[in-house]
Amino acid sequence: MAVTCRVLKLARQPYRWLVKPITDSELVEAHHALFDAHRDDPEFGSRFLADKVRDQGVSMSERTAWKICSQNRWWSAFGKKKARSAKKAGPEVHDDLVQRNFSADAPNELWLGDISEHRTREGKLYLCAINDVFSNRIVGYSIDSRMKSRIAVNALDSAVARREGVAGCLFHTDRGSQFRSQKVQRALQRHRMVGSMGRVGAAGDNAAMESFFSLLQKNVLDWRTWETREELRIAIVTWIERPYHRRRRQDALGRLTPVEFEVIMTTPADQAA
Repeated sequence: MAVTCRVLKLARQPYRWLVKPITDSELVEAHHALFDAHRDDPEFGSRFLADKVRDQGVSMSERTAWKICSQNRWWSAFGKKKARSAKKAGPEVHDDLVQRNFSADAPNELWLGDISEHRTREGKLYLCAINDVFSNRIVGYSIDSRMKSRIAVNALDSAVARREGVAGCLFHTDRGSQFRSQKVQRALQRHRMVGSMGRVGAAGDNAAMESFFSLLQKNVLDWRTWETREELRIAIVTWIERPYHRRRRQDALGRLTPVEFEVIMTTPADQAA
C-alpha cells in the first residue's frame, strides 16, 4: 500500500484511518472537550481551542476544530481586524513647491495647513489649522463637526482676515480631498495665493503641522475625556490663543513665543493683528 501511494502520489492518511479508524466514543469525547474548552475561554478561536483540547490528551485536528467552531459561530476575539479598503488619493492639484524646506524670511511667505480629528462623547470634532512658518504662529483655524471643504475654506479666510499682504504667499498642505476641492482652489485664487501639496503618505512633507498637532494632543486632548464638542472647542481655542501663542517659548524662535518673535522681527506695519 505504501509503495502504491508513493507511485500514484496519493496521501496515505485515508488508508491509515482505515487501518485504525476513530471510534464514535472518541469523536464524542473530542466534541465534548471542545465545548468545554469554549465554555472556559469563549474568546478563543478554533486554533487555540484545538490546542487546549490536545493538551487534555484528546486527539483533534485544527480542521475539525474549525468546522465545529464555524457551525457554532465561535469566532476569536483576538483575530485580525479586516483591513479597510484604502481610499486612493486624488490627483495632485499643485506641485510640491516646499520640498521639506520649512523656512521663511518674513511673515506670509509660507503657510502650512492640515486637519486633525478629535473625539468627544458627543462625537468627532475636526480642527483645520494654518501655521505661518516664519513665527510658527497659528494665523487661522476653523473647528467643525464635519470634515468638509468648508472647514479648509473657513480656516483660510480666517488667516487672510488676520494678516496683511498675503498675495503671493505659498500655502502648503497634504493631498486631502478638502484641500483639493474647487472651493479651496477658488479661495486661493481670490486671495492671490499659491498652492503647494506634498506627496501621498509622506508625513514629513508637512512635519511642522504634525509637530503642532502633537503638542495639542499632549497639552489639551490627553488631559481628560471631553464630553461635548463645544467643551473641546473652547479648550482648543484657549490653548492656541494663550499658552501656545503667548506663553510657550520655542527653541527655534530663540526662546521667544510666536507673538514675541513677530513683534521683535517685524516692523509695526508688518505685524499681525
